[in-house]
Amino acid sequence: MRILLFTFLYILLSGCAQKPAVSEDMQKIDSPPPVDFSGTWQRNYARDDEVGRALQAAYYELARTTPDRQGAPGGYGSLSQRDADAVVALARLAELITRSDVLTIVQDDHEIRVGREDDFSPVCRFGDGKTVPVSNSAGNEICGWSGTDLVSQLSLADGLRVVHRLTVSEDEEQLRVITTVTSPTSRVPFTLRRFYRKFDQPASGFHCIETLTMKRVCSTREITP
Repeated sequence: MRILLFTFLYILLSGCAQKPAVSEDMQKIDSPPPVDFSGTWQRNYARDDEVGRALQAAYYELARTTPDRQGAPGGYGSLSQRDADAVVALARLAELITRSDVLTIVQDDHEIRVGREDDFSPVCRFGDGKTVPVSNSAGNEICGWSGTDLVSQLSLADGLRVVHRLTVSEDEEQLRVITTVTSPTSRVPFTLRRFYRKFDQPASGFHCIETLTMKRVCSTREITP
C-alpha cells in the first residue's frame, strides 16, 4: 500500500528539474564529520508540526503569491483546484515519509545511515574529502553540511525532490528533522518539522498516526531500538 501511494504521488508531482538544495561547497567535508548523530531517537509529538496547520500555512503562502492577488480582497488571490491539489499531494508525501516513531542512526567517518521504520531511510556517504552521491530504488541522494546541520537531498526523475535537514542540540539529546518536499507542479514547497529525543533502553511510548483527514490518534506500545 505504501509503495502504491508513493507511486501515485510521484506521478502527480512529477515535472521539470529544480535548483539543487545541496551546493558544491556543502559537499566538502573535513573528516571526521562535525556532528555525531548516532543513536536511537524517539519522536517528541508535543513539539511536532501538525500536518493540518502546515497545510494551512502552505495555502496561505500559495494565495499570497497567486498572480491575481492584487485584484482580490485583502490582496490575496484565489486558489485554483489544480494548485490546491498539488499542495495536498506534497503534504501527503511529507506526512508519509516522516511517519516513523523511531530513528536509528548509525554513523562513522564514512557513512551516516538514518534507519526508519519504512523504506525512506536517508544514507550519506563520504570519501576523499567530500560527500559521495548514492543511488537507490527511489532516486539519487546527495548530502552536504550547512554548518553543523546535515542536509540530505533525494532527487527523483522529473523534478520531485525531498530534502531533510538534521540538527542536533548541543547536549546531543535532542534532534530536529525538517523535511521539505518540492515539485515543479506546485508553486510553493511543503515543510514539516519533526522532533526526537535520544533514548538508550527500550521504553513504552506513543505510536501516533496523523493524516490530513483525521486528527492525531495515539496508542501506547513497546518501542525497541
